[in-house]
Amino acid sequence: MCAAARTPDHLHDDDHLHDRLHDEEPTIDTSLVRRLIAAQFPQWKGLPLSSVGLTATDNAMFRLGPELAVRLPRAAWAAGNLGREQYWLPRLARHLPVPVPAPVGHGRPTVGYPWDWSVLRWLDGATPAAGSLPNPVQLAHDLAEFVTRLRSVEPGPDAPAALRAGPLAGRDAATRAAIGRLRGVIDTETATALWDKALRLPEPAGPARWVHGDLTPGNLLVTGQRLSAVLDFGLLGVGDPTVDLLPAWSLLPATARPAFRTALAVDDATWERGRAWALSLALVQLPYYRTTNPPLAANARYVVKEILSDRSV
Repeated sequence: MCAAARTPDHLHDDDHLHDRLHDEEPTIDTSLVRRLIAAQFPQWKGLPLSSVGLTATDNAMFRLGPELAVRLPRAAWAAGNLGREQYWLPRLARHLPVPVPAPVGHGRPTVGYPWDWSVLRWLDGATPAAGSLPNPVQLAHDLAEFVTRLRSVEPGPDAPAALRAGPLAGRDAATRAAIGRLRGVIDTETATALWDKALRLPEPAGPARWVHGDLTPGNLLVTGQRLSAVLDFGLLGVGDPTVDLLPAWSLLPATARPAFRTALAVDDATWERGRAWALSLALVQLPYYRTTNPPLAANARYVVKEILSDRSV
């Protein structure tokens, strides 16, 4: 697949979640995409086109022929992030150990569709499923290598700020509100205690590095037992890289987390901040997507369960 489901990004990790329900969304279907391709990329208008059956929340995905994909944002804020991928991925791709989306066409707004959109190279692979990985330790090493290589790229002065890399304190109100909505669904007492503890952690002291920001199962592809691609860099930027520890809890089982942590040489405070990021995001996502996107809610429930049942916390 070329792109996959997105968990909520920085604009709807907080009170903007409710506002997004009222965003005006154009009808995005194969008819619209055919018209866009014919008008702006006529060289591809004869290729077969089909919708990709993903649980995407921010972008609609279509496969165009055997080698291309079309990605159309569903809201203005998502369209605003498209430029990061268009500009930065070609510059970062050569430094990374697995393929990432390669833009081959930048679509423009037109009658019937108000935002920029992308044509990308299709990337083969399957979305990994938390709790059923055939070789989770190998995947842990592959993920750690990706994070290490991304962090190793020296940010230039024009690198954008990461959209999901701020201090945990900035998530306090949204996290506590989500815990309140989950009474009777999760152990809210333990969740609150863990969150309170995380807020007392020291602030990160390391340098700002490149951050993907959303390394969750829907944005990863595997072939066999190995990581084969990383998708959706809409939150890409430079900042505190702690948030890229997310797959330790959103995907890897407890038996594989030590391999991921050791490969990244993560100290105790950073590990706890990463766990707090994963918990906060999952707590916010779970009530929001419980009925509107069950697969994303299921992953959020998995993350919360893994963290709250971890006796080492």
